[in-house]
Amino acid sequence: MVQIIETVDVHVPVDIVYNQWTQFESFPQFLDEVESIVQLDDTHTRWTVKVGGAERTFDAEITEQHPDERVAWKSVGGDTEHAGVVTFHKLDELETRVTAQIDWEPEGLLEKVGSLVGAGSHAVKKDLHNFKTFIEKRGEETGAWRGEVKA
Repeated sequence: MVQIIETVDVHVPVDIVYNQWTQFESFPQFLDEVESIVQLDDTHTRWTVKVGGAERTFDAEITEQHPDERVAWKSVGGDTEHAGVVTFHKLDELETRVTAQIDWEPEGLLEKVGSLVGAGSHAVKKDLHNFKTFIEKRGEETGAWRGEVKA
């Protein structure tokens, strides 16, 4: 199992940053490897990703969600085994720290070699910076889901 932890500071209030993060279907706009996400219900999504030229599909379940604080998930079935949590920390009225922790099991030679050279960490860091650019440029969320999911 590989663990990745990356952080980015975003110049947007915590509620707007959190609200945007709950809009999973918008992820392909800033997560490079994500082809599509379909929100199946409040706690289930279906992801299609392309990693190293290989397309994979998996479902994910939101296992914990607290507005303006955290969103945690795990994969359920499909081609990829992983889990993670994204936390949101209010630094001040206009600044938010976003931290992503992702635990995943590399599949196949390409992913195993990539994990050894830090490709996953680099990809997560790039995706967080893409998210920062996306939400700072917009200045507002594309939608919000403020429901609570208890662990």
